[in-house]
Amino acid sequence: MPLHMIKLCVGVSDVEWLETRAAKGEPLIVHTRMTPKRAAEIEDGGSLFWVIKGTILCRQPVLDITTTGEGKTSRCEITLAPEVIRTASLARRPFQGWRYFEPKDAPVDLSTLDAGDMPEDLAKQLREMGAW
Repeated sequence: MPLHMIKLCVGVSDVEWLETRAAKGEPLIVHTRMTPKRAAEIEDGGSLFWVIKGTILCRQPVLDITTTGEGKTSRCEITLAPEVIRTASLARRPFQGWRYFEPKDAPVDLSTLDAGDMPEDLAKQLREMGAW
């Protein structure tokens, strides 16, 4: 079972910004200071879940994780697929950097939920209350 990552999407107000960027068809490269020690597990089908304004709203599959530079100038580059997959919303508190995210804790993709014609705001409120 693949391992996932979770990261804050700082400065982004909504998922549409990520979707617009992904629509260009180019992989997104995210830079971090630390390289995950469990990178092989993440590259084996894992995703990066984005926290936007305190809520997980989407994910992007991880294609590659590499370390560039050496010593104090080293950094990690996480290459993400140019597709944004919306997920059920899940509130998260702020944190620095990234965290491992076990599959059992990850929210489900919205494409697997049957909301019918329900407005997104109502579906979000129901999920937050634990009623759906």
